[in-house]
Amino acid sequence: MKKITVIGGGTGTFVVLSGLKNYGLDLGVIVSMMDSGGSTGRLRDQLGVLPPGDLRQALLALSDAPILWRRLFLYRFQNGDLDGHNFGNLFLSALEKVSKNYEEVIKSASYVLKTKGTVIPVTFEKTHLAVEYQSGEIVKREGNIDTNYNEKSRIKREYLEPQVKANPQAVSRVLESDYIIIGPGDLYTSIVPTLLVDGMKEALIKTKAKLIYILNLMTKSGQTTNYKATDHLKDISSYFGKIPHFVIVNNGQIPKDIIEWYKREDEHVVQNDLDSSNYKGKVIVNDVVDRNKFDKSEGDKFVDPLVRSILRHNSKKLAGVLVKIIT
Repeated sequence: MKKITVIGGGTGTFVVLSGLKNYGLDLGVIVSMMDSGGSTGRLRDQLGVLPPGDLRQALLALSDAPILWRRLFLYRFQNGDLDGHNFGNLFLSALEKVSKNYEEVIKSASYVLKTKGTVIPVTFEKTHLAVEYQSGEIVKREGNIDTNYNEKSRIKREYLEPQVKANPQAVSRVLESDYIIIGPGDLYTSIVPTLLVDGMKEALIKTKAKLIYILNLMTKSGQTTNYKATDHLKDISSYFGKIPHFVIVNNGQIPKDIIEWYKREDEHVVQNDLDSSNYKGKVIVNDVVDRNKFDKSEGDKFVDPLVRSILRHNSKKLAGVLVKIIT
C-alpha cells in the first residue's frame, strides 16, 4: 500500500484529506502547530495549550464518525463567555489538560472521530511565527500575519520564535513516504510553517518520496500579493530544499461573482506561467475548482461560519487527479 503524506494546515489540507480518505491509501498528515488566531489564539493565551485549530480540521477531514460528531467539532458559539470559540478546539484543549502527553490527545480524539489515517503534529513544542517583509516591517504571530492584508511588499523571510524541534514521528513519516502532497493553503501561514521546524527540511531533502505541490487558486493579500505560479514555486522550493516533482494547476472556470469578491480584497486568480523554461517537473493542468461559494450563508454543515475564503478546490476532482499520479 502506497504511503501518502499531506503537509500543511487549514482548509486546503482539509479538502485534500477529505478527497483521499476513501481510496484505501496509507494516508497521513503532518499538521502545522503555529496557529494563533481566533479561538485557537485565545485558548493558547488563556490556557497555555498547543494550538488545536489546524489539528481539529485534519482530524475532522479524516473522520468516519457519525455526522453529529462532525457537526459538533465545527460548531462555533456565537454569544456568552464562549463567543467565537469552536467546540472542537475546546474539546482538544480539555483533552490536553487531562492527558499525560499530546500523543494521548491525538489517540483519544482519533478514537472519538474514527479517523481513517494518521494525524501527526509537526512539533509538540510551543512556538510562534514571525515574518520580515522586504519593506523592513516585522510581524509576529500567525493570526497577525494572516490578517495583515494591507501589506504590499513581499515576505523576505519567515522564522519561528523560539526555534523548535520536529516531532520524531513527523520526520519518520516523511522519510518513509512514497508521495508527499503540499498545499493548497495560505503559503506563509499554513504551508511554510511546517517546514521551519528543525529536522523537517532535512528530512524532506533526504526523502525519496515524490513531491506534489497543489497551486493555490487565488493570491493572498499580505502574503502572496500579485504572485504568479513561478513565484509560489520559487518560495516553496526554497523552504522545501528541493523542487516539487509535480505541480497541479487549476484551469476550471471560476464564477465571475466569486472573482469580483476577491478583487474587492485585492486578490486575484493565480496566473499559470510555468513552462519548460522555468520548471523541469511535470505540470498537471485540470479543472479542480469547486464552483460553490463557501460562506455561512450557504448553511453547509461542514463549513465554519468564520471562514474568510469563499473559494476552494473540489475534493473529489482533486483526489481524482492525485490518485492518477500516485497509482
